[in-house]
Amino acid sequence: MSDPERAMLLSVHPRFATAILAGTKTVEVRRQRVAAPPGTPVLLYATAPTMAIVGMARISSVQVASPREVWSANRTSAGISRREYDEYMSGATQASGLSLEEPITFEAPVPLAALRASGSFHPPQSYRYLTGEDLRKVAEAAPVTGAALQGALNDLTPA
Repeated sequence: MSDPERAMLLSVHPRFATAILAGTKTVEVRRQRVAAPPGTPVLLYATAPTMAIVGMARISSVQVASPREVWSANRTSAGISRREYDEYMSGATQASGLSLEEPITFEAPVPLAALRASGSFHPPQSYRYLTGEDLRKVAEAAPVTGAALQGALNDLTPA
């Protein structure tokens, strides 16, 4: 298996970011098909009121199936109630369960203002992929988190 060619920037509510980084939520669910290989670095962007990249993890696997099947396989790891899940998945025909491992909390979160100062950064509604160049810009915006980001950069193969 080859190294990933890109990282993922994943927008999550602050409570989910906290749970992922604490290791109590190990699966993040999405309403669409997510195609990311195991080992892909994932930067966690906590939405308002935090509005910062607060840490990172790695994808260990991705399950793409019907919302019912994804819930059945991941209900104890998703960190949400069945009611929340059903509301989120309402109308979706496909779902993805991203199994996450190796969470790292950044000592100093990278605030949205710093990210925007380094270029035209826009946090995604759900997720987006980042190239090595995108990660370099994030690292420049937050020197304190540089070591963790440098590790992610080193894992990426040239696109």
